[in-house]
Amino acid sequence: MDPIASLLLIAGLIAASAFFSISELAVAAARRLRLRQMADLGDARAQRVLNVQEEPGDFFTAIQIGMNTVAILGGVVGEGAFAPLIQPLLLRLQLPQSHAETLSAVASFVLVTSLFILLADLFPKRLGMSAPEQVAVRVVGPMHAVLTLLKPVVWLFKRLTDGLFKLLGLPDRRDDAVTPDDILAMAQAGADAGVLAGAEHRVIENVIELDTRLVTSSMTARDSIIHFLLDDSEALIRARIDQYPHSTYLVCDGDIDHVVGYVDSKDLLSRVLKNQSIALNSEGLIKKVLMVPDRLTLSEMLAQFRQAYEDFAVIVNEYSLVVGIITINDVMSTVMGSLMAPLDEEQIVQRDANSWLIDGVTPIEDVLRALDLDSLPHQEDYETLAGFLMVMLRRIPRRTDTVFWGGLRFEVLDVDSYKIDQVMVTRLQPGDSMPGTATDQGAQHGHIEADSKSM
Repeated sequence: MDPIASLLLIAGLIAASAFFSISELAVAAARRLRLRQMADLGDARAQRVLNVQEEPGDFFTAIQIGMNTVAILGGVVGEGAFAPLIQPLLLRLQLPQSHAETLSAVASFVLVTSLFILLADLFPKRLGMSAPEQVAVRVVGPMHAVLTLLKPVVWLFKRLTDGLFKLLGLPDRRDDAVTPDDILAMAQAGADAGVLAGAEHRVIENVIELDTRLVTSSMTARDSIIHFLLDDSEALIRARIDQYPHSTYLVCDGDIDHVVGYVDSKDLLSRVLKNQSIALNSEGLIKKVLMVPDRLTLSEMLAQFRQAYEDFAVIVNEYSLVVGIITINDVMSTVMGSLMAPLDEEQIVQRDANSWLIDGVTPIEDVLRALDLDSLPHQEDYETLAGFLMVMLRRIPRRTDTVFWGGLRFEVLDVDSYKIDQVMVTRLQPGDSMPGTATDQGAQHGHIEADSKSM
């Protein structure tokens, strides 16, 4: 073959191979969400790409036929494409004729192979990865023309491939279902790229976690509930409202575990303005309260609020004992995080790059996120940081008790009536000392240093 014709043929084969390579990668890598947005904006080519992704068999069969055909032709033509140009140069170096022919053929083969690798493989695939949607909508039209041209051959190979998939019991379509993990991964990628602000990223994470976080992670705990008793005097009710102003108060009969209902502070204010009695046994003052189990998730709690047309509920355990109360504002505060909570109410305060001051009742999910941990030992046995320390120490923690785990030091700073108020978490640095032994039963879970002083 004439050298010029060979070079033109090689150039054409490289171009064809590059087209097939970029088409294959771009269509496979194109994001369905982005393509759907483009299609909704009126780009018909984007819809064609979506159709190909729904039924990719014929498309990729045509690509593989084209790529393999080009590869075979390139091997046939490539060996002698540059040999006529290289051989005279070698003969000028006074090499024997036989050696010059061999070396020119090898050099031609290496040169053609290198051109195919660079121009028909690496370059088009990198281009397809950098902008898959834009490339996919441009190549889908020409590829449909190729598909029409190769339709009989494509039909044959597709049937053979379908038979192999059925024989091996493999799925012939990809699963495009979007999972919560996929959403979190996309949000993390957006935060890393600077598209999402840190606060926005945390809100997305919190929304996804509504299906896994229990109501107990956002409730007002039992010992913090301000409640009235049915026989409380009006003077006591006024004093308590003045000391603990809230929008809603729980009303109980005898003790907190015998809930009668709740009273709205707006109703009490209305009665005061009308010079009416605010005694709790007044007719119509106490409203029926929504009672929910402590195993509900926050997502289920929102559904309960919506069904009952309420925004306040009492949480009870399996023994019908009150463990806390929750409002719709508590759920929204969990979603919005620090965007809603004042600075002095934050449960996690980062002191520097390697230390945090954390409230003992902080939900363990928030602790994991703040400390960049995947999990903590026996995580199913507790819901808060205080619970983690109790499980590790196998007793009620005391002030200055210390637990080491995962390169972190958890030190109890303050305990009030057996309640852990503050915990200092410090990331250990190279050279920091750790206890060599632990006598607590929890030592099997991590290094523990427990102070023997009384509270």
